[in-house]
Order: sequence, then structure tokens, then C-alpha cells
Amino acid sequence: MTATRRRLPHVYPEGRWLFLTWCLHGALRTDEFAPPGKASAGEAFRWMDRRLDAARGGVLGDKVAALVEEALKVGAEWGRYELGPFVIMPNHVHALILPKMEVARLMRSLKGYTAREANRLLNRTGQPFWQKESYDHWVRDADEFLKIGAYIEKNPVCAGLAASPEAYRWSSAFFVDANVDAARVDACAT
Repeated sequence: MTATRRRLPHVYPEGRWLFLTWCLHGALRTDEFAPPGKASAGEAFRWMDRRLDAARGGVLGDKVAALVEEALKVGAEWGRYELGPFVIMPNHVHALILPKMEVARLMRSLKGYTAREANRLLNRTGQPFWQKESYDHWVRDADEFLKIGAYIEKNPVCAGLAASPEAYRWSSAFFVDANVDAARVDACAT
């Protein structure tokens, strides 16, 4: 098990899937990263994710989304991680991965490469692209993996960007058979 500490503590048990979320620099104001009052980590994450979904601004259009999707798939092909469900939203990314290398190094590489290439595509220089901090949660068991996977793939539906998970182009659900299981359909209720 490895642990790192930036602004938040990050604990990574070996051989466990991670639920990762990272967003565009400036996608949320600093006061929007945590709900008012006391909340569990899961409640705080859902609160923040709803704010990201409601903030329609973002530069992750088709060209940048294609770049991020390709980077996610190439990282898996190169053996850096196994890739589970993922979605690329207009201002943030969710992914389930099983790391095969140090997570901090993996995220630095993935976010660094996609930031450089996205800024190049957008003719931007000298500007931060991704928020420095990322959200991560290690998956405890198979049931939690299914629940988180459904949450990820249902995110565009909950945000009003697609009628079904399979209809959203920048999601692992886009590549799945249209037979939607009950867990995926009920993901917005959690």
C-alpha cells in the first residue's frame, strides 16, 4: 500500500481498482469543492460532481475528448493500468483503473500529456489545464465496482447531455451493447 499527501491524503492499496476524477483548472471555485456543513466523503464527492455537471462551461469538446479517450486507452495498452468504465464530460473526467505503476506517477503522466496536447490543440500556452488535485477512491469490492461503474457511465444522462449512457460518445458505455443493466439505469438515484 502506498500513501501520498498533497492537499488531501491519498491511499492506494496494491491490486485494487481506483475511482479517479479530475477536472479542468477553474471549473469550480475553491468554495465549491466541499459542501457546507458536515458530509461524508461520498456525499461531498456527489455534491462536487453535481456542481461540475451544472457548470456547462468547459473546453473538453470533441477534439480534446478524443485526445483524452485515446490517452486513457493507450495507457491501458502500454500496461500502466487496466481501464474500466470511464466518461469524459465537458469539464471533468471519471475513470475506474487498476494501476500497474505508482499512481502519482501515472496521474502526472496522464494529466501532463493530455494538458500539453490539449493546450496545443486549443492554441493556448502557459496556462494550467487540469486542476492540480484529483479525487480518488479505492474500490472496496465487486459490488462497489459495479455501482461506481454505473455512476460513471450514467453521469452524462444525469447531467442532461444524453438520453442514455450508450448515446454519449465520450464514454465507455458508448462501446457497450445497448442492453442496459438495472444498476446502470438506477445510478442517478444514488
